Amino acid sequence: MGGTTGPGAPEPPPSGGTGAQRAGRTLTAEEDAEYQRLRRAAAVGHRRTRAAGASVLLVLALLLAPAAVVAAWAEATVDDRSRYVETVAPLASDPAIQQTVTERLTDEAVENVDVEAVTDELARTLREAGAPPRVVEGAEQLAGPLRSALRSVVERVVGEVVASDAFERAWEAANGEAHDALLRVLTGRDGGVVRAEGEDVQLDLGEVVDEVRDRLVDAGFEQAAAIPHSERTITLFHAEELSRAQNALRLLTVLGVWLPLVTLVLAALAVWAAPAHRLMLVIAALGTGVMMLVLLAVLAFARQRYLDSVPPAALPAEAAAEAFDTLVRFLRASALTLLVVSLITAAAAYLYGPGRLAHGVRSAVNRGAAAVGGALSRKGLRTGPTGRWLAGHRSLTTGVVIAAGAVTLMLWNYPTVGAVALVVGLVVLVLLALAVAASAAGGDEDTTEPAPGGSLS
Repeated sequence: MGGTTGPGAPEPPPSGGTGAQRAGRTLTAEEDAEYQRLRRAAAVGHRRTRAAGASVLLVLALLLAPAAVVAAWAEATVDDRSRYVETVAPLASDPAIQQTVTERLTDEAVENVDVEAVTDELARTLREAGAPPRVVEGAEQLAGPLRSALRSVVERVVGEVVASDAFERAWEAANGEAHDALLRVLTGRDGGVVRAEGEDVQLDLGEVVDEVRDRLVDAGFEQAAAIPHSERTITLFHAEELSRAQNALRLLTVLGVWLPLVTLVLAALAVWAAPAHRLMLVIAALGTGVMMLVLLAVLAFARQRYLDSVPPAALPAEAAAEAFDTLVRFLRASALTLLVVSLITAAAAYLYGPGRLAHGVRSAVNRGAAAVGGALSRKGLRTGPTGRWLAGHRSLTTGVVIAAGAVTLMLWNYPTVGAVALVVGLVVLVLLALAVAASAAGGDEDTTEPAPGGSLS
């Protein structure tokens, strides 16, 4: 006896019948065929709607992916002192940067020494002492050799200082203090010598006076301890664009946290909404990899534009290249890491599908695990009920292990390609160990799980 439903919702024919009973009437063969055609058309329309929605979500996620990586990198570099110092620290030990710093400091030191005044004074002294004119004239011509000798000595001393560990420590400390001062100005936070008040950048004389007093006391001038604390401040300069810069920092802080999350959610929704989840996952992963390649290409283009724009007199090309590469190395590393993760995700999604290559790889792994597990079982190293449980819940254990690896990478503080390789290697080893344990249960149970079903289309 056929059941009835609400109006406008015809039911399929009963099993074994030639028509469907509807509201007390049996559908004819032609009516049943039309009913089935409408059902198929509705299903196709539903799949197309889901595919279109998933495509829109995926396009949005892919377009936001490079911006999300850049925002996260910029937020971490600007807002995190240790990250910023870690970014610029290698510059202090770079030979090209050291050479540039040495030359600049040497030029500054030599220019502040009046060599002509020294030679003129020497010539005047010799003349007053009654020295022969030739000797006096020779003294007047010592300016060039004296300047050359002075430069050689200063350059050697400065080079030794710049190449020392003390310079690296001073470099890191100076950059850390500069970073703190910049953040205080941009965020308006109190504390420190330099701070922002409205659109004015002010110097807190109180902290300067306290620092001078402490240094004088440390140097043995005990009377300086009586210097009182000052509450005065002076305005260093008025910055009309300061509020805009502060707003930009606040926006960057928000984008650096939320933009990557929004991008990830959009990609996840695209995979969930798609009719073929695995196919959409492969496309999303490969698309993300392509966008990371685009980001790397943009970085290479920006690097060349930067090098072309820097005058050699301001900064030598080699030093400029090292400075650019050092400052963006974490951004480049993030893009490379995400590229590797994308390729691994796409490969894993494909290998879980019904393709001939995927089925062959899974079969080979299962045969290898079964062979090793069987050998262990024959030697008495059986896993018993635990192995049989693992064999019966292969999909569950595989999902848990992969999810644990993904969570580990998400919680990793600034993961690198090496970190991804380590986590993926551990996941693969654990999965192989579980497969061997499932095959070493003993008995006649078939511990080889059938290939996953579904399709990529």
